Amino acid sequence: MFQKKVIAILSSALLALTVTACGGQSSAPAQGDANAGGAAAPSGGAEQKFLTIATGGSSGPYYTIGGAMAKVYKDKLGYNASVQSTGASVENINLIKSKKADLAFVMSDVTTFAYQGEENFKESGAIKELRGMAGLYLNYVQIVTLKDRNIKSVHDLKGKRVGVGAPNSGVEVNARMVLAGHGITYDDIKADYLSYAEAIEQLKNNTIDAAFVTSGLPNASVIDLVTTKDVEIVPIKKEDVEKMAEKFPFFVSAEIPSGVYKNDEAVQTAAIRNILLLSADLSEEQAYNLTKTFFEELPALQAAHSAAKEIDVKEAGKDLVVPLHPGAEKYYKEVGALN
Repeated sequence: MFQKKVIAILSSALLALTVTACGGQSSAPAQGDANAGGAAAPSGGAEQKFLTIATGGSSGPYYTIGGAMAKVYKDKLGYNASVQSTGASVENINLIKSKKADLAFVMSDVTTFAYQGEENFKESGAIKELRGMAGLYLNYVQIVTLKDRNIKSVHDLKGKRVGVGAPNSGVEVNARMVLAGHGITYDDIKADYLSYAEAIEQLKNNTIDAAFVTSGLPNASVIDLVTTKDVEIVPIKKEDVEKMAEKFPFFVSAEIPSGVYKNDEAVQTAAIRNILLLSADLSEEQAYNLTKTFFEELPALQAAHSAAKEIDVKEAGKDLVVPLHPGAEKYYKEVGALN
């Protein structure tokens, strides 16, 4: 009897091992689970169902538009798309590089430096695998202060406590370039590394004098400040922008229209184009579908944030500072936006 029981137990164990080996109850993660963190599937492989969109601070246009994109990709393509709030451009490029994000909002200046291995990317070296999906809207340099601070020009920032953007953000890189264009370094100011929301809170509390808020228009944090304080936007003169553009050609002269922040007149400033990056590991077919759906559902993105109203499919594939992803390029050629 004992011998029969042993044989029965051994037979059952052998059967269980056989079923597991055939995949009946494997504990290994499914392909979708393996990609849940945002790592892209190999180029040309199976369509990836999990997507991570790297954006910026939760009060900025990147995050708002990214959230609308995630919903569109879920509703129209069936993807499980998630939005990641980040420190923006520098961090987002590193997330793309490390395969922890599949799409990322970035500024042209930071992207140029990453592609060429300059500024924040000197030590890590050039990141040549960056691929563009679309040129977006302009990011306006908004140097925000309060009227009682009597700061009327960039030069007036000397000796002041200034929010220069979150660490590893495009805003911080941008702040350094704008200051340098006026002969100012961080040694001349008291630099605080603050996000949009943090900087505006510090302005409310009178603990800083001004803040760089480089984003699309309007910025929700600045709108919030306007409701309780007398705000002033420090101008950057057209001739100064043109001087900066001699060294950094991604700078263009632009105006913040009157009324955006209760300003009576338009304010001259510098602007930089935003770019949406795609992971180079996404297949051509999937990149094509993402690009096509993005533009077909553009009204939903524009409803989420007015900055998206500047996005133009006829221009989105042109003059990017990194190569287009082949799937995005295919879409632009299909709609006649590229030769």
